Amino acid sequence: MRAFATARGGFVAVGLIAATAGNAAAQATRPAAPPAPRSAPAASVPPSPTVPAAPGAPAPASAAAAAPKTLSAAIDDLGKLDYAVRTAASAAVRRAPAEQAVPALMNAVTSHADGYVRFRALVLLAGIGDPRTRDVMIPAIDDANDRLREVAYAWLEANPEPPLAPKLIAKLETEVSEFVRPSLVRALAALGSDPKVQAVLLKDVTRGEDIFRSAVIEALGLHKAAYAVPALSAIAALEGPLQDDAVVALARIGDPKGLEIVIAQQGKAPRARQPALAAAICLLGRNCDSHERFLSETLVFTTKNMGHQELARSAAEALGVLARSGRASAWDALIAIGDPSVDPVRAPIALAAAAAAVGGDPAVVLGALERASDPKAALLLLRDGFDMLSEDFAEERFYARLRALYWQAPEGSPARTRIQRVMTALDF
Repeated sequence: MRAFATARGGFVAVGLIAATAGNAAAQATRPAAPPAPRSAPAASVPPSPTVPAAPGAPAPASAAAAAPKTLSAAIDDLGKLDYAVRTAASAAVRRAPAEQAVPALMNAVTSHADGYVRFRALVLLAGIGDPRTRDVMIPAIDDANDRLREVAYAWLEANPEPPLAPKLIAKLETEVSEFVRPSLVRALAALGSDPKVQAVLLKDVTRGEDIFRSAVIEALGLHKAAYAVPALSAIAALEGPLQDDAVVALARIGDPKGLEIVIAQQGKAPRARQPALAAAICLLGRNCDSHERFLSETLVFTTKNMGHQELARSAAEALGVLARSGRASAWDALIAIGDPSVDPVRAPIALAAAAAAVGGDPAVVLGALERASDPKAALLLLRDGFDMLSEDFAEERFYARLRALYWQAPEGSPARTRIQRVMTALDF
């Protein structure tokens, strides 16, 4: 239950030219509207108006002025220092017809001189979902650019390829980037039916730095690795920084034996560990309403009594776990408590909401925003969280799923309006 964060507006200049720049560089950008259907004609690069443009429709003057004139120029602009320029560039690429955008992005991934452009091109390509994406994703796992490796492993988690298991296992011995290794571990966890994968992940649960062990524990939980229950139970029984990860992982797996382990810790775990235990017991189906209420009351306490930041972070993350699982009431609590809150407590609440959004069901997120007493304020809270996320691939997938919901909704419907509002606020 740990998330890396960065400011959306910030940008590390060296990341534009260094092939192995870390993920502390700035957030990827998002256009203000979904691209037109792939069959829509386009002369060069369509502008990015606030709603998808009909074929031949004129663009607003402001959008036309900001948009790159060609697809090639848009791809080059993905690496610009200016945030507004990068945003317009991503918008232009997303709105270009797939038959033009896919080859251009593939070429950028393999041959562009700017390492950051290569990274952003690969992310945008993944969002399009074209079958040809695999042709550049698989070679990217061997690339010197750690950003590309991270995206490639994330893509393999979403698109598992069992024949690659031996290669991914070997990569565990050489991949030391703290930003890339979690993606590699999750890609392996997606191949959990392979006994050799099981063996290496169980080994990694007990070795190395806590940040790497945490990534393994989380991956085992998300991929419901029942074979890991004994190892996770042993970690859950030990007080320490990995205990909250282990109890949540056990709960996500859903093995009834995990409930006994989690309940046993309630009487002796320190205060900051209690929220994770409550979330785990809820996920395991025991007294969920009362445990969720405990989380809400704990988080409210931290908003009214400053100086309990660790507890605030723990409670927010625990509610985020429940929200990610699809629990509507947890979403409602995060928004209701987070909306009027102020920093430093607001930050972990917003980040927990954003992490739940990209890891969960976009339709559930939309429903929570619609139910909020102040939908605009709720959306601003979510935007604050997205500003702190450093999960380009996950955010791009979230956008792609929002875009699919947009086109599924009837033209002119309130549903389209709501989705459009969300995409605009999140710079998609």
